[in-house]
Amino acid sequence: MHLASYRPRPSAQHSRRAHLGAPVDGASAAAFRIFFGAVMLFSCIRFVARGWVQQFYVEPGFHFGWPGFEWLTPWPAWGLHLHMALLCLSALCVMLGLFYRLSALVFFLSFTCLELFDQTHYLNHYYLVSLIALLCCMLPLHRVASLDALRGREGGFGASVPYATVFLLRAQLAITYFYAGVAKLGDDWLQRAQPLTTWLQVHADVPVLGPLLTAPGTAHVMAWAGAVFDLSIGALLWWPRSRRFAYLAVIGFHVSTGLLFPIGVFPLVMIALTAVFFEPDWPRRLLRRFAASASAAVQAPQPRRNLGALPTALLAGYLALQVLMPLRHLLYPGEVNWTEEGFRFAWRVMLIEKTGHVQLRVRDPKSGQSWHVSPSEHLTRMQRQMMSTQPDMIASYARAIARQYRAQGYREVEVYADAWASLNGRPAQRLIDPEANLAQPDRPFAHRSYVLPLKR
Repeated sequence: MHLASYRPRPSAQHSRRAHLGAPVDGASAAAFRIFFGAVMLFSCIRFVARGWVQQFYVEPGFHFGWPGFEWLTPWPAWGLHLHMALLCLSALCVMLGLFYRLSALVFFLSFTCLELFDQTHYLNHYYLVSLIALLCCMLPLHRVASLDALRGREGGFGASVPYATVFLLRAQLAITYFYAGVAKLGDDWLQRAQPLTTWLQVHADVPVLGPLLTAPGTAHVMAWAGAVFDLSIGALLWWPRSRRFAYLAVIGFHVSTGLLFPIGVFPLVMIALTAVFFEPDWPRRLLRRFAASASAAVQAPQPRRNLGALPTALLAGYLALQVLMPLRHLLYPGEVNWTEEGFRFAWRVMLIEKTGHVQLRVRDPKSGQSWHVSPSEHLTRMQRQMMSTQPDMIASYARAIARQYRAQGYREVEVYADAWASLNGRPAQRLIDPEANLAQPDRPFAHRSYVLPLKR
């Protein structure tokens, strides 16, 4: 073989980096940014208008801090309203693409900080918003249709972005859907159709649809359809041949769940953001139907460039973390929907209907004195409702009570919980071992041995 005719074959790693670095139309990334910023602006205004700043952060005298972030407590009322104003302003700037990198960073930090103030208000879609906001900080979503581009600071009307930008946004949404489906592969959801059966009873009095929604078998059909949808929709959106039909299914699924269940702006978020699965130039093609000049400013194709080694490693590390995080519950014994070890940050969406009741008993072993503490003395109704079914929050509250009594001079105080809960229609049963002293220091990632197993 002549050396002159030899051409080394590109390695698989080189090929992947070339594919991820290939320039694609930045219009889809811009649409994602605009949709995300607009929905977040609406959501933040809605949050303030409904009085939730006052209700969630000002009125409570106690807040459930996250492990490692207990020091992060809500500002005074004026500070919280300033915080929300900054959140709204940064969402608006993200939407407009104005000072984009700074605006995305401010939005990510202020939104995530708001969620870290109190564990009570954790929701899966809030976690998703924080992740998307973090990606916005790193991805060039402002090269097209932004004020920064208009000012000549970034890109232009026909600017491109690396394919990795679109790939990472798609992958994040696909992972979210897929693990929501995996979480539904359990007896409660597929065999007992719970908690759907319980939730649909609320609509029994709805004209025409009420009898259908509460008919035998409806909840089971919806449960299986929901699991199939979540497991397959990411792949169907990614495959060009099924993409349009899949997107119609996204719209139908999220509109129906939004009408049936009180899940806030989550359906709107998913409908808006999943448009990123269409071809990167879809907004430009859509504009051509209404403005003949929309294609005039498209730049000439740019040369292919490999994605750098560091960005490739960061992308791979981020996706690996997203794949592994939802599997944490496998490290712990017991039913995750009951113990809630590894439950959060795992896309376990709409899986549980839990009610509970908790009373605490404080004992001073030195003097033999004991006191009963009712959570209603310190917590709001929502805090009591959320705490009474989540073992780690019960333990967190018990440690707070212990600190109060230690400050009064009871140095060796013990705290015990009389906690009962019901999961997905089962009879109430003890959630916490009544003989376990919850005043002991917390080990955030250790197995919670004080949680009693679920009786089937």
